[in-house]
Amino acid sequence: MSEQEQPLDSAIDFVAEHTRRYVDSDGADGHEWQPGVPTLVLTTTGRRSGKQRRNALIYGQDGDRYVIVASYGGAPTHPLWYLNLSEQPRVHVQVGADKFEAVASTADARDKARLWPLMAGIWPAYDEYQAKTERDIPVVLLTRA
Repeated sequence: MSEQEQPLDSAIDFVAEHTRRYVDSDGADGHEWQPGVPTLVLTTTGRRSGKQRRNALIYGQDGDRYVIVASYGGAPTHPLWYLNLSEQPRVHVQVGADKFEAVASTADARDKARLWPLMAGIWPAYDEYQAKTERDIPVVLLTRA
């Protein structure tokens, strides 16, 4: 991501504000969104616009990979950031002050079955989100490039 290119933040106001605080403070304000709920900043490339888009998202860890959930609060459609990384899996990630490029991939059924309880342990509402939608909510793995 170039220094001159200013990413677009989430259209969801509280996510956009959280993301800006996180980035502006180099992760000092916002890494832990709520007690025990860590977040990272994911920057994807818009699949239509080609513009950089960023969101603060809850994460877990699976070894050296980061795990995020494309829940969109249980909406019937995938979040835009997931659609973007599905077409362009190379992403930029910030975890606290650590910034790096990563490759995103959707967990297969076996990995999802193993990782879902981890993520629901961090954010129990994921189980509610899955129960209220017919879509299979993806679990995404971020591997440092």
